[in-house]
Amino acid sequence: MLTAVQAAIVAAAAAFVAGVCVAVYVMLKAARLMSEASAAVVGLRDRGDLLIDRANAAIDQAGAQIARTEAVTASMEGVTASMGELDGYLTALAPAPPAQSAAAGQPLTWAAALVYGVRWAVGLRLPAGREAPRQPARPAREARQAGWPAREAGRRAALAGRTNGTRR
Repeated sequence: MLTAVQAAIVAAAAAFVAGVCVAVYVMLKAARLMSEASAAVVGLRDRGDLLIDRANAAIDQAGAQIARTEAVTASMEGVTASMGELDGYLTALAPAPPAQSAAAGQPLTWAAALVYGVRWAVGLRLPAGREAPRQPARPAREARQAGWPAREAGRRAALAGRTNGTRR
């Protein structure tokens, strides 16, 4: 038979073996977790590198566009300077054109306005068989209302309490 000391030693050995088994199981799970975490970190690093490469490409394109814009701006400054120089030459060669207010007082402008008015007045008195001169365009409000005479009549009938011209 086993003595109490021997039973205690067997129980302690069994507990030690169970503890070692649990520790090995926990270490295996931890190793799997670390390998998955390591793979995730490698994947993130690869995607981060790809993102950085794309950002650098975008920055390079922006730099190239800025360089082209600066070239166009420099070219436009040259054109502006050339136009200013050309304007100076033209001013020296030809006098400035008269202002609009001065043109309105010239006899030719006055005569053209008179001829237009006389032609318009004669056109109003022409018989129906002859072609009248073109009339100037009517204002927008008159043109809209001329197209809808029934609309105005309907408004008047509604205000008078009538429908289609009859009393209710």
